[in-house]
Amino acid sequence: MAVLRRKARRGQGDDGHGLHRVPDDPLDAAQERRVRAVLALGGVPQTDLPDGVQQVRLRLLERAARGDEAPRDVSAWAAVVASNLAMDWHRTKRRQERLGERLASLRQHEHPSGEDTSVLSLAVAQGLDELPDAQRQVLVLRFFADLPVRGIAEELGIPEGTVKSRLHTAVRALRTRLHEDEVV
Repeated sequence: MAVLRRKARRGQGDDGHGLHRVPDDPLDAAQERRVRAVLALGGVPQTDLPDGVQQVRLRLLERAARGDEAPRDVSAWAAVVASNLAMDWHRTKRRQERLGERLASLRQHEHPSGEDTSVLSLAVAQGLDELPDAQRQVLVLRFFADLPVRGIAEELGIPEGTVKSRLHTAVRALRTRLHEDEVV
């Protein structure tokens, strides 16, 4: 890690390419450019590149915080992490597209008048916003992402009973909210 700190100290300030260096930055300017290139070649949009670079930095710093040994070749390690981030970005994009398609197909089914549907959608969105994060998460995964209870439990690393309990509580709270607002 001492080598990383020395590299970071040498890279403090502006690196001449408009990239601002911060103290204790684990990536030097050349490594940062390589990470950006790997992300860009992996299909990550230009606007998301700074976030990708920050994720690589964060993972390297987390490694050091855990006391793990520094990678032998930080540049290669950072490039692999950037490549994995690019793949994750595409997976997330595809997941969001599929979710959008599902929501669009739901809208095509028979609904009451457009105004009633809009009111219901708004009430559900507000009700979801009011749920605790853990309840909202399982509700969205179960009913919008269409994951089974077992799949949710595995993905979140929690018991199935916990998922069921959170679902039950969230549905009850959302139902109460919709009745209170006289939407249903």
